[in-house]
Amino acid sequence: MTAKIAFLFPGQGSQAVGMGRELAEKYPVARQTFAEADAALDFALSRLCFEGPEEELRLTENTQPAILAVSVAAARVLAEHGVQPALAAGHSLGEWSAHVAAGTLGFADAVRAVKARGRAMQQAVPAGQGAMAAVLALDAAQVFAACAEAARETGLTVQAANLNSPSQTVISGAVAAVERASALSKAKGARRAVTLPVSAPFHCALMQPAQEEVARVLDGLAMHEPRIPVAANVTGRLVTTAEAARDALVRQVTGTVRWVDCVQSLKEAGAEAFVEVGPGKVLCGLLRQIDPSLKTLNVEDAASLEKTLAELNLES
Repeated sequence: MTAKIAFLFPGQGSQAVGMGRELAEKYPVARQTFAEADAALDFALSRLCFEGPEEELRLTENTQPAILAVSVAAARVLAEHGVQPALAAGHSLGEWSAHVAAGTLGFADAVRAVKARGRAMQQAVPAGQGAMAAVLALDAAQVFAACAEAARETGLTVQAANLNSPSQTVISGAVAAVERASALSKAKGARRAVTLPVSAPFHCALMQPAQEEVARVLDGLAMHEPRIPVAANVTGRLVTTAEAARDALVRQVTGTVRWVDCVQSLKEAGAEAFVEVGPGKVLCGLLRQIDPSLKTLNVEDAASLEKTLAELNLES
C-alpha cells in the first residue's frame, strides 16, 4: 500500500536562477507548463526562470508567477510518474500552487493572478517603509506579546507574519516597529532577531490595499471545488470548497501564515509522506523543526525526482 502523500509548495524566497530548467529539458509536460505560463503572461517567464537576470527574478511581481510555474511543472512531472497527493498545502504564495494542484484554479488564471498579487504587494507600502525579521528560539506567544508592546509604544503596525516552526516566527510591519519588536523579543529571551532581505512587509495590516486587489482579481476567476483538501495559511485548517479557498487566499495577504498548524492539520488527516514540490528545500527544513519524525522529500530537478520516486517505491 502506498503512503498517503501531502504536497507542500514553497513561497517567495525559494527562487533561484536556473530553477525548472532541467525539468523543462527532460520532461515534455514541464516544458509545456512553461510554455503555458509564457502565453498566459505574454512574456518569457521561462527564460527568466532558466537564465535570469537575478535582479529581475527577485522583483515580487516576477518571483511569484515564476515559483508557481516551477512548482506546477514539478507537480505535473510527479503526476506522470504516478505520484498524486491526497492533501496539499503551500507557504504564502505556495497556497496558490496548492490550489492549482487541487484543481481549484486553472494554471493560466493562477499565473496571471499571482503576478497581479505580487505587483499589488510591492506597491502597497513605499520602498524603505516596511520590514520583516525572523525571531529565533522564542515561543510564538512571547513574539505576539513583543509585537503588541512595540505597536503600543511606536503607534505603528507590527505583527507576527509567519509562524514557521516552534523556533522561528517572522514579524512584519513598519521599520521602527519591527526594530522595536525585535529588541523586545531579544529581551524576552530570543536567540536572535534577523532582518530579512525582503522588498515589502508581507502578511501584516499594511498589505490591506493588496488584499483588496487580490479579492478583486479572484472575483473575476472561475474557481472549482478542490479535488483534495488544502491547508489554509490563515487558519491552519483544511479547506474543501471553492468558497473557502477563495476566502483563505484573500485573507492570507494581511493574515498570519500559520504553517505549524497547517502541517499539524495534514498530519491529523493522515499524511505519511511530505513532498516539497518546486524550487528549494525551505519547507523540508521547517518540517524537520516542526516534527523530525516526518518523512520529508523534495522534487525540483531530475535527481531529486528520482530520489523521491525511490523513497516512495515507485519507478522513475
